Amino acid sequence: MAVGVLCAVHGAAEAIIVQAVEQTGGRLSVTRRCADLTELLAAAEAGLGRLAVVSGDLDLLDREAIELLHRAGVRVVGIGDAARPWLGERLVALGADLVAAAPHDEASASEVVRDALVVLGAAPDNGRDPSWPDEETIRRPSRGLVAAVWGPTGAPGRTTVAVNVAAELAAAGRRTLLVDGDTYGGCVAQVVGMLDEAPGLAAAARAAGQGTLDLMTLARITPTIAPDLRVLSGISRADRWPELPSSSLDAVWTVARGLAEWTVIDCGFCLEQDEVLSYDTRAPRRNAATLSALEAADVVLVVGAGDPVGIQRLVRGLGELTDLGLGSTRMVLVNRVRASVAGPQPGEAVGQALARYAGVPDAYLVPDDGPALDTALLEAQTLREAAPGSPARRALAGIAAHLDSLLVAAPSTEPAVAVRA
Repeated sequence: MAVGVLCAVHGAAEAIIVQAVEQTGGRLSVTRRCADLTELLAAAEAGLGRLAVVSGDLDLLDREAIELLHRAGVRVVGIGDAARPWLGERLVALGADLVAAAPHDEASASEVVRDALVVLGAAPDNGRDPSWPDEETIRRPSRGLVAAVWGPTGAPGRTTVAVNVAAELAAAGRRTLLVDGDTYGGCVAQVVGMLDEAPGLAAAARAAGQGTLDLMTLARITPTIAPDLRVLSGISRADRWPELPSSSLDAVWTVARGLAEWTVIDCGFCLEQDEVLSYDTRAPRRNAATLSALEAADVVLVVGAGDPVGIQRLVRGLGELTDLGLGSTRMVLVNRVRASVAGPQPGEAVGQALARYAGVPDAYLVPDDGPALDTALLEAQTLREAAPGSPARRALAGIAAHLDSLLVAAPSTEPAVAVRA
């Protein structure tokens, strides 16, 4: 049975491609010639094809649109333009499965169709034809590491942990990017004393959605607040969450891995996946930023408060992470551990509770140090700067050191994307 092809190509190349598709001996067949992106997405969601051939300059084509095609089970072949080489780079950044130059004759169109069959798995990939001297390979940025700082509702101290762990990693000589990914109450910019609270994460997501986010662009919107420490500020109002779609944020984390050795993301508390909206693949997800960060993270720092209510929420939160398959590599932190609310031996009480109810025998404890934390917040400094001798700071420095030794950076395993000029 022929595989359906959805064609949304501009200009003379469309007729050449359609003719080449129909000459594949019944393996491919054009099922819809789409006038615009809306028609293309509708045809894909209706199951009319498994392969989409699209022009790189198709109106409104962005990363989210290509993700919607992928969700519908459609592979994407992007058609570039030799006169505009940036189109090919943009298509790669948007997530196209194959990028090829616009064919100008029957032979070049046949090559595009042959490569499309390889992408579909309908033909064996016997390696690239050496007669293609103009082929090049574009690889994704080298792989840094991502740590997501998450905790249940109740303000257990996610931002405090994220800011100070990032500061300690930077002080140890690691290039570090601190990201405010909390879409409910992000405040990293204020905590570290940034006067410009422009939402850098929203700007990065917009650039990623248009396929223009690269290392230079990300570096431009992440000011350096200390040696080796950059900050990507979050949205200033909770109602701006639709500006952070997961399709764009996935690309942001990928580029961030190339900019920093460690990317530390301060996440929101909610893990709800909006099941009522799941039937509409175009509907934005309220908690996309948090879910995207947790899925991308190499390690998740799970933060709970050191009081009876906080421990109960932490136990339930750990179960929720497990149910969703998130955070396979975790470090559990209990913040603000103090005798006044946990008994005369708070560390032992907290440890026993987590071992019994959550199966966590080795949680990291951060003692309560209100005066030092208040001073740091008042001065918009990290604990390392405001109170280097604080017990809380020493505990967080130890956590950062263990985090850094937990995972060893490895060469990127991201697949290369073949681009035919």
